[in-house]
Amino acid sequence: MDERIGVVLRQAAARLAECSDSVALDVELLLASVLDCSRGQLLIRSEYRLEAGSRRRFEMLLHRRCEGVPVAYLLERREFWSLELRVTPDVLIPRPESELLVEQALRVLHVATAPRVLELGTGSGAIALALAQERPDAQLTATDCSAAALQVARGNAERLGLQRVCFIDSNWFSALPAQRYDLILSNPPYVAVGDPALQSAVARHEPAIALYAEDAGLAELFAIIAAAPAYLAAHGTLLLEHGTTQDETVRVRLGQAGFVDIETWPDLAGHPRVSGGRLA
Repeated sequence: MDERIGVVLRQAAARLAECSDSVALDVELLLASVLDCSRGQLLIRSEYRLEAGSRRRFEMLLHRRCEGVPVAYLLERREFWSLELRVTPDVLIPRPESELLVEQALRVLHVATAPRVLELGTGSGAIALALAQERPDAQLTATDCSAAALQVARGNAERLGLQRVCFIDSNWFSALPAQRYDLILSNPPYVAVGDPALQSAVARHEPAIALYAEDAGLAELFAIIAAAPAYLAAHGTLLLEHGTTQDETVRVRLGQAGFVDIETWPDLAGHPRVSGGRLA
């Protein structure tokens, strides 16, 4: 059997062809992890032969990837906003589209000094830690109702040296102290149960508690909008990530809750992804 790296990668790509829409990237990331090298170094070493132990470890990862396990879970890491985060099946894998939430938060906070910021449903801590990196003066609080997710988030904060974030075990606002925030933001569950648009691998492997919401995916968005005014400072801002068909409904509900200057912003694919408004 030909064990040269280039040949092994081509064979692996052929096996994975029906299981992934990013075949070359997936197999290169997996093998680079096994060999503790970069993807570029794999190309340089394409004629090198894999040792038996490395080949076995790669085969184990490739088998699990063929079963649909996301690469981020196999490698236990994902990059978000230039931060390398540890991720486990206890947390949603951070998506590039969620960086739009960070961008809009930084826009809101542009002229603020030592702003008080609350993130609801932090998961891996991706959004809160991105803000902590960009705004060292911010007073950041991040909640999650999953103790396992909070353990991942706290570990990421410690490893990245961003330990100014206060993590609280809370179902949205339920366990928060009496305090008002200049900005509240969240990427809550917004997928309707049984939504055929959700990829099967996501449905099988990512935590349901972070994905699904009742009322056609709107229940948690509505709950946050209804409760947020009691926790916002005067003229504070609420920002929410949502599904690509939920923007109009979210804007209407924001208006009904007393928000003004309501807007929706598209992600890089042009889909409406984040909506928000300022408390009147």
